[in-house]
Amino acid sequence: MRVIVSGTYKDLSAAAAGMIRDAVKRKPGLVLGLPTGRTPVGMYREIVGMYRAGTIDLSGVVTFNLDEYYPMDPLDPRSFHVFMQKRLFDYVNIPPDQIHIPDGSAPDPVEACARYEAEIARAGGIDLLVLGIGRTGHIGFNEPGGPLWSRTRLVRLSDETLRANFGVPDCRTPRFALSMGIGTIMEAREIILLANARDKAGIAAKAVLGPVTTSVPASILQEHPAVTVILDVAAASAMPPAQTHNAQAATPSHAPALPPCRAGQQEGEVRDEQSAYPKRARHRP
Repeated sequence: MRVIVSGTYKDLSAAAAGMIRDAVKRKPGLVLGLPTGRTPVGMYREIVGMYRAGTIDLSGVVTFNLDEYYPMDPLDPRSFHVFMQKRLFDYVNIPPDQIHIPDGSAPDPVEACARYEAEIARAGGIDLLVLGIGRTGHIGFNEPGGPLWSRTRLVRLSDETLRANFGVPDCRTPRFALSMGIGTIMEAREIILLANARDKAGIAAKAVLGPVTTSVPASILQEHPAVTVILDVAAASAMPPAQTHNAQAATPSHAPALPPCRAGQQEGEVRDEQSAYPKRARHRP
């Protein structure tokens, strides 16, 4: 496991996007696993900037997202389908038939999960998978206490995850999700784990340096042969210096700076406004 401290959140985002760019150059037909949440927003902004600058071609890339809420209509503004369209897919040249997101509207979630596993297998497996880490140590929606070698499945979301993602849950808040299992995640050939902000420092240190345990699902990544952990300085603050490699500015940014956060908003948090980039003319999948 390689640990990189990339200075600011913007540096972290540029470093992760640079690794994706380099992987696509090596393999234009890359099978790419993608996360949602606050942390990857800057990475997606960087990738869109690279695409507009002509430094990345995503036309051969096949994507698989980690998860989706259940039940969830794909057109619901809270869905990860909408999140991915607004943050990445509307602005780059990945063909819609090469985009895969778990079907949160499926009448049979067990069958939908089995179908998703089969789609990953037909694509040849995931070459590069990008993960965030939740405050509970979850990756995807694999919550503490769950099995460490699970497949894509229906999971119940913890109260802490619901509060982190929805604030105060109400009767419309989905209590479940379809998520790649940890076994599915561990079969990816290469993994990038991202963490930013001080509130992730403790759990990031446990995932990287602590024992492998179901109480910190991300700790299983210690058993994977090709993991790069990218942290900003705040997320690395609980990590001993000897465990990290400072790579600030190692990957140049090709995208404009993210707009400043509103009062009370963490850097990297999803914003409601549309991207500054014009959308490509395309049909939604």
